[in-house]
Amino acid sequence: MIREKTIPHDFIIDLDGPDGNAFALMGTATRLAKQLCFDDWEIYTMIEDMQSSDYDNLLKVFDKHFGDFVIL
Repeated sequence: MIREKTIPHDFIIDLDGPDGNAFALMGTATRLAKQLCFDDWEIYTMIEDMQSSDYDNLLKVFDKHFGDFVIL
């Protein structure tokens, strides 16, 4: 029997764990952006925007760019 291809499960980041650290989130954002073929300037401006304010701003910027792919 040939198995049908399944849809991958959502990518979930637990903000209470070590992956919720601001530096870890910026690293994840950079890796995801490269996988989604963002150019270097887009990645640079996204990270700058993440660093421009507090943690809540970082989460909003992350969600703006990757909310369709990642559950925070």
